Amino acid sequence: MYLTGTKKLGFGCMRLPMRKDAPEQVDTDELCAMIDRFLSEGFCYFDTAHGYTDGKSELALRECLTSRYPRDAYVLTNKLTSKFFNSEDDIRSVFAQQLENVGVDYFDFYLMHSLTSYWYPNFVKNHAFDIAKELKAAGKIRHIGISFHDKPALLKQILEDHPEIEVVQIQFNYADEYSPSIESRALYDVCVAYGKPVIVMEPVKGGSLAQLLPDCAQILDKLHGGSYASYALRYAASFQQVGMVLSGMSNMEQMEDNISFMRDFKPLDQREMEALAQVRERLNQHDLIACTACRYCTDECPKQIPIPDLFACYNSNQQFRGWNSDFYYTNNTAGRGKASDCIHCGSCEHHCPQHLPIRQYLEQVAALFEKKKETP
Repeated sequence: MYLTGTKKLGFGCMRLPMRKDAPEQVDTDELCAMIDRFLSEGFCYFDTAHGYTDGKSELALRECLTSRYPRDAYVLTNKLTSKFFNSEDDIRSVFAQQLENVGVDYFDFYLMHSLTSYWYPNFVKNHAFDIAKELKAAGKIRHIGISFHDKPALLKQILEDHPEIEVVQIQFNYADEYSPSIESRALYDVCVAYGKPVIVMEPVKGGSLAQLLPDCAQILDKLHGGSYASYALRYAASFQQVGMVLSGMSNMEQMEDNISFMRDFKPLDQREMEALAQVRERLNQHDLIACTACRYCTDECPKQIPIPDLFACYNSNQQFRGWNSDFYYTNNTAGRGKASDCIHCGSCEHHCPQHLPIRQYLEQVAALFEKKKETP
């Protein structure tokens, strides 16, 4: 399989560099430079999906990667997301569109995306795995896999139902190792038991492990061994069954940092592992919303509430108690829904890979930022 013998750092293309003068557009000049740098260091794995960056990720890869390099210079993963299909014909149409968007004849890996107890039945009903096997037989897919966001029992069921699955992508980071909502270590152990190579997503937990609170940061500062993000990535890559660790790099500075410690990767030693265990314990003591800003929750929100942005304001307030969290809350809700506008439809929670009680959290956010000032 392509993961064997490949450097473990993968380019996650859900968060791309965006233009400063047009924040809704991908900065293709910077992305080209980042891809050139990435490939020049011997890294070759790229991960995208049909809806990433509001549908711009696939097109950006065509412009910056596939039209500029020969097909054997890179390994490319794409995904089938449930919201884009309701029939077998839809699946075939979406797949054809994905090949066209990215500008390739085949995908090295094709994953059934974001499988949960809510979405898995749609894949089964529309024979998505059977179609994937047909596409593999036709040479359009090299390897079939899944991207998983649920409990270990469901992962076991899916792997039993579909032995054709060759690789499993899971959220795996030191903060979530024993989290009851993620159970990343238990998911990893299932993959080991079934002999499935693991691709890691969210190793830095949406960037939150790159900017630690002071009491957590001081633990890692004593190691004098690199950036906070470096410990998170190296943690995930230190596990034997892990074949690839994705990093959503949105600027060259982040890429250079990642390259510096993944170029000649060294697993964490015992002292470093013990330090991360201490950080994890401290993190569990903070009352923060564990949102990774994947933005899956915002697509179907009928009130257009920018949920991840409001959660970031809440966390900032809890961490730093600064005035700017109120300022950014007002800025983020200008012309869009406020936390108090939530109608409790539950669509956001169906889409949330972290299984967060979003409606409950929005009530907390509203209580914090939308308190009516008492009249004198």
